[in-house]
Amino acid sequence: MSELDGIELSLDDFNSSLPLKKVPYGDVFEASRAGDVDRLRYLLDSGVNVNARDQWDSVALYYACLAGHLDAARMLLESGAICSEHTFDGDRCHYAALNLKVRKLLKSFEARPPPLQPLQASLRDTFFACKSNQPYLHDQFYANNHLINPLSQVGVGVGNTSSKSNGGESSSSYSPPDIVFYVQGRPLEAHRLILSARSPFFKQKFETDWRERKEVRFSRERLSYPSLFSLFHFFYSDRLEVAVEDMEDLARICRVCKCHSLQSLVEKEIVHQRHAEYKSLRDIENSQKRFILQGISLPEEDRLPAALSRFLQISLSNDNDDIVSLVGSLQVQTSDLEDDLADVCVRVEDKIFRCHQVILASRSEYFRARLSRMKDFLQGRDDSLLPDTTLPCLEEHDLSKEAFQKMIEYMYTDGLTDIDPDQAEEMFDAASRYLLFPLKRAVADALLPQLEMVSLAELCHWLLLSDMYGVSKIREYCLDAMACNFETFAETPQFRAMLLALPPPSGDSSLRTTAPSAPGAEANTTEGNVLDDLREKWLEAEGDELDKRDESALLFDKRLEMLMLMAEQEKIS
Repeated sequence: MSELDGIELSLDDFNSSLPLKKVPYGDVFEASRAGDVDRLRYLLDSGVNVNARDQWDSVALYYACLAGHLDAARMLLESGAICSEHTFDGDRCHYAALNLKVRKLLKSFEARPPPLQPLQASLRDTFFACKSNQPYLHDQFYANNHLINPLSQVGVGVGNTSSKSNGGESSSSYSPPDIVFYVQGRPLEAHRLILSARSPFFKQKFETDWRERKEVRFSRERLSYPSLFSLFHFFYSDRLEVAVEDMEDLARICRVCKCHSLQSLVEKEIVHQRHAEYKSLRDIENSQKRFILQGISLPEEDRLPAALSRFLQISLSNDNDDIVSLVGSLQVQTSDLEDDLADVCVRVEDKIFRCHQVILASRSEYFRARLSRMKDFLQGRDDSLLPDTTLPCLEEHDLSKEAFQKMIEYMYTDGLTDIDPDQAEEMFDAASRYLLFPLKRAVADALLPQLEMVSLAELCHWLLLSDMYGVSKIREYCLDAMACNFETFAETPQFRAMLLALPPPSGDSSLRTTAPSAPGAEANTTEGNVLDDLREKWLEAEGDELDKRDESALLFDKRLEMLMLMAEQEKIS
């Protein structure tokens, strides 16, 4: 038996071994070493490479393990930090772990499925944040002795599942649920949009029998609460985690809900479970054995992004001409529209977008804050003057309707089909203003193929733009192109003019933002001084030997000085 297997964790084990401190301007390494999870979350959401190395060739996870900060280490691991043994970074983290609790955390992540995509992760957190769902999660955490408490991922303490604020609502409530099911006397909260998008059965019920209902009570004793909870969790996250003893109940529920592709996979696994011999697990009860299934195992049309995309297309196709304007607010009246379950509208320029609060609030903290203050939008008004089919409507300014449509396309699907390069700057700005940082990466992915055909002058523009908004992929692409074709760029006036707009490079190697590394080594993707990074890219492209790199760097700096002098003369003339 491994020395780690007998470790029992208590609530105190989730406290850091070293004092926590705040580093509001620190990089990912300083935040990990200090255990500042708020700063760390901001950096990871901004697209910082979780496996980047510093000047001592160490990754952020190494510092979190060295200091014994479990929460920081968990956040890095959830974001894809490498921790597998027999890898360079993994072995360093295992050996540097301050105590056995940190080592067990690393061990638990070695066999974990890959981290969820932003859409699935945000909706999973919304599902977990529903107040009635938290007691079951709390029970599962203690029953299975999990190291990672799911409630801690949405801001609810391990021992405090009923904390209230703001009038009695859960402080972590991302988007209030609009339907609650009672199974075996226990409540299970959810959102109509998610259930309708994933199950034809629920879609039909919400359009007919359950249209006006806020509660649904199931009387069948054979309906298992854990199985239905696992299915709802799959609807939100595209990841199925179910106890082996509940799989047959789950297969029956899938049949009723018409989730045929999931039903087929579960039934195949049930057959496999009956005939397989679990030598290592034969002493473990089926309630403790878990079956985990990734959404990628299903056909693409049955996955979460495709399901939400269908509802988005219905919403975009619905007319928005029937508008009722009120003093101080705007209401949108629904008439003979195809049922899209929209519960909020957003007005941008002259267009009304029918949207869903659960998506907007889950994906964007900006919308979460706005929607939380919109609850009593009819308070103080004469309800008799308003039709029953009005929807609350938000107004957004300083944004084009085309950019907003692209933004909600990403919010619903985690992807962009195509994008006009002229829209990119507005999209980067919108991602920052609406606190939707992963949108920058999606825009970059859509733009990169188009950058291969742009002129040298346009690449200079894209470098400045990507550095301003912190878009790492485009920034790295532009720097690589300039480093490999430096003399060609040096002949263009736009490149020389760009040099004047950038901070000068660090002359002293100890002040450089990017430490020299051996040719062929993994690049340091931590963003710093653009010209420092360009120098290092150029040294890598030239393939200089290590003992000549400082000399070559000085030659490069002198070349930059000459180009800057030329640019100043061109500016004067």
